[in-house]
Amino acid sequence: MDTVDAAGLEIGDGHSPRIMGVLNVSEESPYDPSVYDDPADAARYVDEELIDQGADVVDVGLESANKRFEVLTAEEELERLHVACETIDRVSGDAVFSIETRYATVADEALAQGFDMVNDICGFADPEMPTVCEAHDAAVVKMASPPDLERPGAVEETDWATRKSPEWAEEADYVDMVYEALKQNGLTEKTIVDPAFGGWSETKTLADDRETFHRLDEFRALEKPMLVSINRKNFLGEIAGRETDERLPVSLAATSMAVARGADVIRTHDVAETRDAASIGAAFAERTATTTDGVTVTRLETDSPATLRTHLAERGVDPERATEWCHHVLELEGLDGDERGLLERLTHEHGGMWLDVAPDRQLLVGSSAGLGRLADALDDESERLSSVGRDIERSIR
Repeated sequence: MDTVDAAGLEIGDGHSPRIMGVLNVSEESPYDPSVYDDPADAARYVDEELIDQGADVVDVGLESANKRFEVLTAEEELERLHVACETIDRVSGDAVFSIETRYATVADEALAQGFDMVNDICGFADPEMPTVCEAHDAAVVKMASPPDLERPGAVEETDWATRKSPEWAEEADYVDMVYEALKQNGLTEKTIVDPAFGGWSETKTLADDRETFHRLDEFRALEKPMLVSINRKNFLGEIAGRETDERLPVSLAATSMAVARGADVIRTHDVAETRDAASIGAAFAERTATTTDGVTVTRLETDSPATLRTHLAERGVDPERATEWCHHVLELEGLDGDERGLLERLTHEHGGMWLDVAPDRQLLVGSSAGLGRLADALDDESERLSSVGRDIERSIR
């Protein structure tokens, strides 16, 4: 895993999760508490509500990225940049300042006037963005997006049949598209990846965000630090049945889980509370890397075939080997004597291990491929065993 130096702030494995607070100098922004157009007021907010509360990074937006609003041109963003630059000049606290933009020209000017890093919500759709950031030796957040400056985050609108292949486009699910969007147009040495949570398009669903969150650790295979922006998002509110102003508790719960699953930066409007939640996630995260005499040993998060496939593919290894290398231990209860006998025989036939740990409780051990074949074999048995097979199949995904 690469560690990114963002103006002296180390981001990545071995470092505490970083908190990115948010300031908007755009009247369109949907979250009023963070919106300011007066530099003095904005600087006071940054000092008191962001830096004093524990923000490591302050992300300054020049326009709302909400799809309901028209996209500003680079020239229009540049007209607003002076407010952002005057604001950071007035801030007395210590933080890394990030400019949120999709335009390389805006990023170039902001970095020249004192900003430290870039948050590119269009994922290098402007092909000059990587060059600009490298010229300034600046860290850059790359959000998963199509190659379209007017459609940030709408990865499913990419012509994947052309950019990848018709076969890939036919088989890929939403998370596959997010992952590949992050790889398109490359990554700089100081790139931080962002899997684009939120309602970026009309076709994206809350289920898409839930699945992205469920598979968050797959993005670590990119070997780059990861930023997540999940503060008060709809996919969390739907689970708890809460409106935006009531979603802080669910956001904090998700923050701890995100850090445990590999997030290195959390973007939020609720800085102090999010910092606490992130520290809990970090305390219980199981990522391990040790270095002795120049040799580093790292345990990869490969607790599912999908995650292992992703890591193998990034390392040039046949990803289909994951189904043989990834093993599972399942516990079964409630089978009658005949069912136990049949299932034990089929388990051995398909390369698994069967252990009786109690009269009515058994352990089933095997690879994803072997247990998958066992599940298929159970389709030809009784309705009850067919259901057991489907449950086994779900358990090993």
